Amino acid sequence: MVFAEILKYTIPALVVLATAYLVLKQFLASKEKLALLEYRKEMAGQNLPLKLQAYERLMLLCERVDMKNLVFRLLTKEITPQNLSNAMLVSVQKEYEHNLAQQVYVSDSLWKIVTQAKDNVQTLINKSVADLPEGGTSEDLLNILQDNSVVASRSLEIAKGAIRAEIKTIIV
Repeated sequence: MVFAEILKYTIPALVVLATAYLVLKQFLASKEKLALLEYRKEMAGQNLPLKLQAYERLMLLCERVDMKNLVFRLLTKEITPQNLSNAMLVSVQKEYEHNLAQQVYVSDSLWKIVTQAKDNVQTLINKSVADLPEGGTSEDLLNILQDNSVVASRSLEIAKGAIRAEIKTIIV
């Protein structure tokens, strides 16, 4: 009888305690999820300027390795075709290396597109030097570069378009 009396009060108390435990556990899990969402929101706000800067720098990379801009920066009257092509290759590589860290902030596919565009510019320079007749001048090299520049120019335009498209996905 006493045992039945104890059970009469203990069982409901255990049910209430178990229910309170489950409610508290669910409440704490919800608070944790909310805190995580707030943290992600805060981090996204802080990362946006870094991402935008990365896109700006990659756009600048594409502009700086564009053939007409390379020639404008590097061409002098006294430069030989070999020195001009070497200076162009070094300039393209330095621009690329200067922006290597930007790949952290952009998609893998965009980084591959930018890298391919850079590779196409270097291939253009090497192919144009190989096509230069012996005794050719820097002007001859420039003409060959211009004639061969379709693929490199197109790949740089594709890269710039991909940069613009990816920016649109993060700025809504």
